[in-house]
Amino acid sequence: MASPDRHCRKVKDAPTKRVAALLGVLSASLSALVVRPVNSYQGFILKSTATAQTPALTVLGALTAALGAIRRSRVAMITGVLGASVGTYYITRVTASHDGHERAFGPDWKRRLRPDVEQRMLQRRRSIRLPRVPTPRWARDVPFWTIPGTDRQLLADIWEPAADVERTGTAIVYLYGGSWHFFDKDVLTRPLFRQLTAQGHVVMDAAHRSCPETDVIGMVGDVHRAVAWIKTNAERYGIDPERVVVMGGSSGAHIALLAAYAPHEPKLVPEELHGADTSVMAVVSWYGIPEMASAVERWLGQEGASSTPAVWDRKEPGKVANLLNVLMMRRQLTAPQSPPAPPVRQLVRNLLGVEPGEAATAMYDLASPIHHVHPACPPTLMFQGTHDAVVPLEAARRLHRSLEAAGVPVVYVEYIWTEHAFDQMYPPLANPAAKAALYDLERFLVAVANTSR
Repeated sequence: MASPDRHCRKVKDAPTKRVAALLGVLSASLSALVVRPVNSYQGFILKSTATAQTPALTVLGALTAALGAIRRSRVAMITGVLGASVGTYYITRVTASHDGHERAFGPDWKRRLRPDVEQRMLQRRRSIRLPRVPTPRWARDVPFWTIPGTDRQLLADIWEPAADVERTGTAIVYLYGGSWHFFDKDVLTRPLFRQLTAQGHVVMDAAHRSCPETDVIGMVGDVHRAVAWIKTNAERYGIDPERVVVMGGSSGAHIALLAAYAPHEPKLVPEELHGADTSVMAVVSWYGIPEMASAVERWLGQEGASSTPAVWDRKEPGKVANLLNVLMMRRQLTAPQSPPAPPVRQLVRNLLGVEPGEAATAMYDLASPIHHVHPACPPTLMFQGTHDAVVPLEAARRLHRSLEAAGVPVVYVEYIWTEHAFDQMYPPLANPAAKAALYDLERFLVAVANTSR
């Protein structure tokens, strides 16, 4: 018969064991989210949260395993070890060194970095926090183009280095993502821009027209207009017009790639810029769409497995439900006067002017960066997650191989188990992949500038 003291200890230990078991369930759930591809927009936010918070998962797993060992909870011990192992493995893999810069710029590329310049960069891919940087100068809503026949202007925010930061002469034209339909400039990009201006770069955070107001041709035209404007104002901002870089995330990366690879394509360059120089020194793609046909095919398959699209609440445009619908690609993409349509089909109709089922190879090719690859393409930096629910992984790999085959300097960085928009959902403060990408981005910008001289 159990003694009263032993019975009391069991009663006291029971809540602790339950806590350990609950922590174990949480650790196991987060581990499953990290390692399992969702391949749909429904799991997009949870998946991004899990991978961004793998440092917390590692700590949680270790504490759960320790608590399980103390309280003799086998479930807590096993799930805790699992969580700590998954978190540690993910962090180790996404922050691992690679030879991308050597392949693109030669084995001696790093020796061309000035020590004082490198000192301002992230010192390690695996860093705990971002360094403190001088406060940049920030001019908001600077107009760079007026739509003909209207008084509507396209606006940009101009980020300049602090007065005591030496300028590099490089300007970055940044294009935001949003499925070609949503969002605007200045969305979750401030940590990135602060870090870039601390290196001495100028950033033009450019707004562009979106669907259904315009299509992909109009959006790429707006990128060319932004590039032409910053080149025209090079002296004003202390930049070299030959050192302009276009960069974007998701749909912004897609139109940045098209503008960079096809600066002389008559169908993509606005008529008023024919003959103007809108070429760029380099292009940076954060999970941009390399090829439209394979992407659309994938989206249609995801849509068939999803629930009925949610409706945009125009009375409360800022409420959380609307943001979730945008991120999960479930909200209607139609203009107010347009009939309702399934989101993917309407997206393609708005973007390309064709139906997904039509034999529209010419328009698909025109809108696919991979079909514009040629030896004169500018050096390219590509960031891609292996669990990206939006961009087919093999398409990104094909673009990388095509650029290498054409002799274009390209740095391709692939992150295991990582979702689309991995840097946008959770900026670099706690995000291993985002910090590793920033480490590579800083060095790419300097390496490409040194090589282009």
